[in-house]
Amino acid sequence: MSAQNPRILIVEDEEPLSLLLRYNLEAEGYEVETVARGDDADTRLREAVPDLVVLDWMLPGLSGIELCRRLRTRPETSSLPIIMLTARGEESERVRGLSTGADDYIVKPFSVPELIARIHALLRRTKPERVAEVLTLGEIELDRVRKRVSRAGRDVELGPTEFRLLEFLMERPGRVFTREQLLDGVWGNEVYIDERTVDVHVGRLRKALNRGRDDDPIRTVRGSGYAIDDRFGKAAG
Repeated sequence: MSAQNPRILIVEDEEPLSLLLRYNLEAEGYEVETVARGDDADTRLREAVPDLVVLDWMLPGLSGIELCRRLRTRPETSSLPIIMLTARGEESERVRGLSTGADDYIVKPFSVPELIARIHALLRRTKPERVAEVLTLGEIELDRVRKRVSRAGRDVELGPTEFRLLEFLMERPGRVFTREQLLDGVWGNEVYIDERTVDVHVGRLRKALNRGRDDDPIRTVRGSGYAIDDRFGKAAG
């Protein structure tokens, strides 16, 4: 993330879901505000414009569709990134949601890692200045724009999947991900592959990153999954 983390407004009247999203997004480094009513969100958005809105379709006070329509008519929010949440899965409703101006659409129930991945992708596309172009951890540097990785000045050759895997882990140093979470976040939940495939790609990533007696930045957490060591490259003591 950039020095000033992206601000997200969650407009959702289901409190457990709102709290779950807030907790997970704050863990990713986002600044999060939650509002439960559409009319309250309308008022809040007139006072301050966030970097992205996660907007439920059905809301008390003012529907998500109507709020989205209003936001698109105002100059200050006409290009505000909006992801709509809805329990409606029919194709016609999906088209309707997008036709009112939503940038993306996700049907409940959904996986939180998938929503986070979509938020990150949308911010990267619409507000690239709000998401760091280069990730650095110790002597490892990942350049998202040039799709290049280096370690201590040495180019590291990675395939597309290993690049996405390293990027996903470097965005969240120290956090342990299960194989299932990595499948969701790196491959997407539309891809049906075995969880053991994650082990294969982690092995390839390790082989590419580590030479000779290099320290391994990737931790295997027995019974849980994988993490990139947030202390990697920092002097002990």
